[in-house]
Amino acid sequence: MKSNYIRETVMKVIFFIAACASIFAVILICVFLFANGIPAMGEIGFFKFLLGTEWRPSNDIYGILPMILGSIYVTAGAIVIGVPIALLTAIFLAYFCPKKIYKFCKSGINLMAGIPSVVYGFFGLVLMVPMIKSIFNIRSGSTMLTAAILLAIMVLPTIVGVTEASLESVPQSYYEGALALGATHSQSVFFTMVPAAKSGIVTGVVLGIGRVIGETMAVIMVAGNQAVMPEGLLSGVRTMTANIVLEMGYASGLHREALIATGVVLFVFILIINLIVAALKKGAIQHGD
Repeated sequence: MKSNYIRETVMKVIFFIAACASIFAVILICVFLFANGIPAMGEIGFFKFLLGTEWRPSNDIYGILPMILGSIYVTAGAIVIGVPIALLTAIFLAYFCPKKIYKFCKSGINLMAGIPSVVYGFFGLVLMVPMIKSIFNIRSGSTMLTAAILLAIMVLPTIVGVTEASLESVPQSYYEGALALGATHSQSVFFTMVPAAKSGIVTGVVLGIGRVIGETMAVIMVAGNQAVMPEGLLSGVRTMTANIVLEMGYASGLHREALIATGVVLFVFILIINLIVAALKKGAIQHGD
């Protein structure tokens, strides 16, 4: 008994230290970002930095509105394209997929999750960019639309995995009760099982948004990387993450601090998204109760 108590105490201490380490890492990142980014915003001008439409480091002009809009547009496009496909795929795997092909489909989706971002970017550069250029007869296929489609493909395994697990966790009695009331298989799935798993579905979508808004390498390879105001789906765009990666290697002084400030804005964006979705998730749970 005493040895069991000692083991439990040791494990509690280890878990506590691990939790504290995670919290400390987040706090350290926040301190670094805000300590280096906020002064740069103050020197440039807070509204001038956020609402400025020109990014010209050689002239000490730092306006990140084009990058903010680029990140929002690309993320929104990827979610609009990817989420419906991912949700329908998860529903198919959970309730409609024949057992003979389930393992094949599931393995393919899991494989997608393990493919490096640079490989996706290379795929987009070699195949999607020329295809978009040919379809729309434009000068360059490196556009906002190309980036959105590529990111929609990349986000599929994340949303599908979480959503399928949520659907499978719904008690089978819900489905059987719907059938007993006269509903068909499809009606039972879409009007009973899917609403019951909405909390998990929201979680999957949030993880997908986080993956999209934080993606860098693939976007750099297909988006055109033009630090100008986006003019449409078929124009080049630069996201905040791409802006940081492209210029941090040679930046110094105020230029470097402005890039760190861009990271602060990106961090705040992700925090706001998580808070909004957490509130929606809480509302969904309460509504379900």
